[in-house]
Amino acid sequence: MTQRELTAQDYLAMLRRRWVLLLILTLVGGPLGYGVSRILPNRYTSETLVLIEQPTVPTDYVRPVVSSDLGQRLSSMKQQILSGSRLEPIIRQYGLYSSEIDHVSMGDLVERLRDTIKITPIRPMEATAAQNLPGFFINVTMDNPRTAQEVCAAVTSMFIEQNLRLRQKHAEDTTEFLAQQLVDAKAKLDQQDAKLAAFKSHYLGELPDQETTNLNLLTGLTSQLDATTQALARAQQDKSFAETTLTQQISSWQAAQSGHNPETLEQQLSALQTQLANLQLRYTDDYPDVVKAKNDVEVLKRKIAESEAQTSPTNSEKKQKPSSEPAQIQQLRTQIHSYDLMIAEKTKEQEKIRQQINLYQERVQSSPAIEQQYKEVTRDYQTALDFYNELLRKKDQSAMATDLEHRQEGEQFRVLDPANLPDKPSFPDRIKFSLGGFAGGLALGLGIAFLLEMKDSSLRTERDVEFALRLPVLALIPDIDPSSSKKPMHPAKIVPDQMQAAVGGRA
Repeated sequence: MTQRELTAQDYLAMLRRRWVLLLILTLVGGPLGYGVSRILPNRYTSETLVLIEQPTVPTDYVRPVVSSDLGQRLSSMKQQILSGSRLEPIIRQYGLYSSEIDHVSMGDLVERLRDTIKITPIRPMEATAAQNLPGFFINVTMDNPRTAQEVCAAVTSMFIEQNLRLRQKHAEDTTEFLAQQLVDAKAKLDQQDAKLAAFKSHYLGELPDQETTNLNLLTGLTSQLDATTQALARAQQDKSFAETTLTQQISSWQAAQSGHNPETLEQQLSALQTQLANLQLRYTDDYPDVVKAKNDVEVLKRKIAESEAQTSPTNSEKKQKPSSEPAQIQQLRTQIHSYDLMIAEKTKEQEKIRQQINLYQERVQSSPAIEQQYKEVTRDYQTALDFYNELLRKKDQSAMATDLEHRQEGEQFRVLDPANLPDKPSFPDRIKFSLGGFAGGLALGLGIAFLLEMKDSSLRTERDVEFALRLPVLALIPDIDPSSSKKPMHPAKIVPDQMQAAVGGRA
């Protein structure tokens, strides 16, 4: 049997042959397991449920400073709370392991107490809310139910206090760090601000944002220069006309006084001066016609001067006396004087406008180079300003989050179910031990039955005979019961000699 493949019928045959052994071991296993559960010492488990409450103020208004994964923080707190420095006071406070504390090291006792404390997080229902841990269970298993409850309550209180202390300390440290960084950022911003102010003061009027203003002013100054030039030309023309008129009036008046009539020369001079004024409006002083007209005017003036020189001294004295001149001549002299003042004023104004035009032209020409320097200065200033504003915003948020933690309105651990006083032991579970005993007895019976069957070399079926002799079966000889000797025998079938010898030997 151990060398051939077993079928389901073989296993059923084994069960039918060994069912008594299986039944005995199974019935013995249950009471045996229950007896073992009565021998083992009782262990009591106290459990508490701690919920993690979200902040009362929405995170859209006050963003919490502590943003790490809650599972990691819970694991870190677990390592801190279950350390030797935190568990040793609990051992001494509640008198745990009093019979062993004198001859067992404190480290072993702490390790033993640590094994009795179990922290089990409550997994969220939705996979997307993995970071929003709903809460966790704290289980403490001890020999005494009252001690288990007290230790569980103590550990729970340690978790709540540790969470509150860690969050407050983290918030305060973050606020202090941001405040120090804000001081450094302000110092850098002040440096950049001073550099920018010095640059603006040095290049006042030449900054890039003033380029449009400079161009507009340059256009306006150009228009003013054109207007001043035209006004100057008109004043010079009016002066020339007034001088011509004055000369004519003086000649007429002198002729009337001396009895001569230089009307012809004066008319020629007036015509030439008018012609010269018209040419000067259209051409420059170097133009040939202008030069010729000027020469003609000078020649004619000399002739008139020679003519006047021949007059009597009395007439000359009268001419020099303004009071003896007619009012018309005096008015013309006043006009010419006002024209001289106007020409001087317009000339000065024209020179001033030209200087201003040169200044603004230089500013416009140097604007690209200054703009490049201005960009470098403002870029550093803007970077420092953005960094300062960002730190200021974060510092304000951290300060609000710190105040929220001090008010205990942030994320909190709240005990939903306080540590209970167990009324029955959690270990050993006698029902489970009994069921385990039945299962163990059944398994042991199956194992023993299988070993017995594997050691049994009896040939029970045709397959056993065929597998052992490697020959086909031609006939079967039934067992002969002496009590039934009167019954007729079945005729034997013919089998090979080897088969007959094997069957005869087995019988």
